[in-house]
Amino acid sequence: MKNKMIFLSSALVFAFFTSCKNDAQTLASNSAQTEEYVGKEISTDHDAEIDKLISQMTLEEKIGMLHGNSMFANAGVKRLGIPELKMADGPLGVREEISRDNWAPAGWTNDFATYYPAGGALAATWNAEMAHTFGTSLGEELRARDKDMLLSPAINMVRTPLGGRTYEYMSEDPFLNKKIAVPLIVGLQEKDVMACVKHYAANNQETNRDFVDVQIDERTLREIYLPAFEASVKEAKAYSIMGAYNKFRGEYLCENDYMLNKILRDEWGFKGIVVSDWAALHSTAKALKNGLDIEMGTPKPFNEFFLADKLIAAVKSGEVSEKEIDLHVKRILRTLFQVKAMGGGTRAKGSIATEAHYQDAYKIAAEAIVLLKNENNALPLKLDGVKSIAVIGNNATKKNALGGFGAGVKTKREVTPLEGLKNRLPSSIKINYAEGYLERYDEKNKGNLGNITANGPVTIDALDPAKVQEAVEAAKNSDVAIIFAGSNRDYETEASDRRDLHLPFGQEELIRKVTAANPKTIVVMIAGAPFDINEVSQKSSALVWSWFNGSEGGNALADVILGKVNPSGKLPWTMPKQLKDSPAHATNSFPGDKAVNYAEGILIGYRWFDTKNVAPLYPFGYGLSYTTFALDNAKANKDSYAQNDVIEVTVDVKNTGKVDGKEVVQLYTSKSDSKITRAAQELKGFKKAEVKAGSSEKVTIKVPVKELAYYDVAAKKWTVEPGKYTIKLGTSSRDIKKEIQVTVK
Repeated sequence: MKNKMIFLSSALVFAFFTSCKNDAQTLASNSAQTEEYVGKEISTDHDAEIDKLISQMTLEEKIGMLHGNSMFANAGVKRLGIPELKMADGPLGVREEISRDNWAPAGWTNDFATYYPAGGALAATWNAEMAHTFGTSLGEELRARDKDMLLSPAINMVRTPLGGRTYEYMSEDPFLNKKIAVPLIVGLQEKDVMACVKHYAANNQETNRDFVDVQIDERTLREIYLPAFEASVKEAKAYSIMGAYNKFRGEYLCENDYMLNKILRDEWGFKGIVVSDWAALHSTAKALKNGLDIEMGTPKPFNEFFLADKLIAAVKSGEVSEKEIDLHVKRILRTLFQVKAMGGGTRAKGSIATEAHYQDAYKIAAEAIVLLKNENNALPLKLDGVKSIAVIGNNATKKNALGGFGAGVKTKREVTPLEGLKNRLPSSIKINYAEGYLERYDEKNKGNLGNITANGPVTIDALDPAKVQEAVEAAKNSDVAIIFAGSNRDYETEASDRRDLHLPFGQEELIRKVTAANPKTIVVMIAGAPFDINEVSQKSSALVWSWFNGSEGGNALADVILGKVNPSGKLPWTMPKQLKDSPAHATNSFPGDKAVNYAEGILIGYRWFDTKNVAPLYPFGYGLSYTTFALDNAKANKDSYAQNDVIEVTVDVKNTGKVDGKEVVQLYTSKSDSKITRAAQELKGFKKAEVKAGSSEKVTIKVPVKELAYYDVAAKKWTVEPGKYTIKLGTSSRDIKKEIQVTVK
């Protein structure tokens, strides 16, 4: 399995995520998103005990703690009661146990875990409460497996739709990123597990990720690429950070003084530990001095790491002082005390692959699904008079818990879309299943998987005539057809970016033929990143977007299709009409060669589309419902604000349809007469509200005036420009319903 052969510089590590709340029976109320999630600081209460331990350690014992001593742990010091720091991959759930010194599975029978929805899905819930649920649920699973650190969440920005890890990253917007990341981290760490937030920072492509030198101007760095990391440190109090593979302004990120010391520790006050991505280190003395604490990796014997035998030699030669070593060991010991891996104290109990956790995964999945199109109320599916349904597409039965290059989950439960429909449809309705298209790859190009390239897996897009015929017949002979199309985790994968946005495996042609055979065809896309679905969107009367959506993904999809769940997901990124409309491609600044210059600057994602007046296929924040909503009585609590004030905006959300549902009110701000270059608008607040049919709910969104600041490069500080601001309230970046003018003094 590709999953096990990650021996080059593999970031294995993954991320995530996930946030939503939507009980199948009753749309569970979660408009209480006013809660701010704040983490617990790393304590210094045990410092005297830690200093005493360090004084009793040999140099070799200390250095053993600074590098991997097995695939996913450093060395402990048994005689002093210091345990290994045990790590686990887990953007999608706790990775299966592997051997201590190679990638072969350990062969355990008790390491099955819950498969949770991927990061993109979590962000699509636009629900901080779901992110917190994700964190606590996953934290319990890690504790059941006796882990101390989760190598997740991954919160890098979605800069290009082609990114191999777009499915795992959360959003193209720094505000949405941080509002999902913070509660996830807080929830995880409440369970006495360290979050290792990654990949710090400016790690936005897989192509040449081992060496590409990223050039970003300072304002763009501060306003776009760092806010989620900053919030993870300052608000969530993340206990660890993972350094990225690539260079930033000429220096590798795992030994980058500016990023690790000056910004992370000196400016933000980070007290935790910095862990390298796997085999991302290039020096010994420099890496330690510039802020790295633990070197992890796999390509060579553990004693040959930069922070192993080479470090012992560097101390003995006087190049590195033992005092420097002690500093890093102390940081590690503090985190071990913090999560109660040592020092007594009752540590959070664990549980794994429980019904409660599958239900958590279900809630997130159900709330992540996005309804993109619904002509003539084709959905939810009305079953009156329906005797047969054609279910078409390889994705109806494809499983995504494992696959691709990187970390998956060994799970006993992954409900596929076909199984979900079988679970939910009455037995009187016949399901006619046809695979439709084959998932096939060009064997000559198979080696591209994992080669850190812009040419991800090369697909065979010719359809099999017999499979097409079978699908067309199934569609013709059924009352309704549902096509499950899109992608999978072998095609969207760590270690390579996609070459383009085309739908793989000849799916467009298949969809064309099936919709011609049965006009009552619903298309469901299962994917983690944007695709070219222009034609699919035009041809289908109903279009649903789902994700790599966890153990209960098929049940959640069936409940949305059949109307048991009213969809409330919103796109966490922009779906372009064509690749060249996306900013990194419009500016010809992806993927670069040895260096990549982020030429679009602050205009990432919808900021570009909205500022340059480029029409997207589906805008950022977009998602339909089975009901309709109106926003009314929008007002701010004052006309004028001081720099330390909080702008409080209220709006009535009225459900004007016939079904209970949830709407995400999105708050964007803009300033037309600014002295600086700005995006047309920026997301600065959102709230998901549950509203009963015919009722209305008052929603309050609070925006600290400080959120309006831009980064003043000359003054090296955040500055709020005084003057008039427009507050826009809407249901996507392109659907603004209300505007309010306020003044900042």
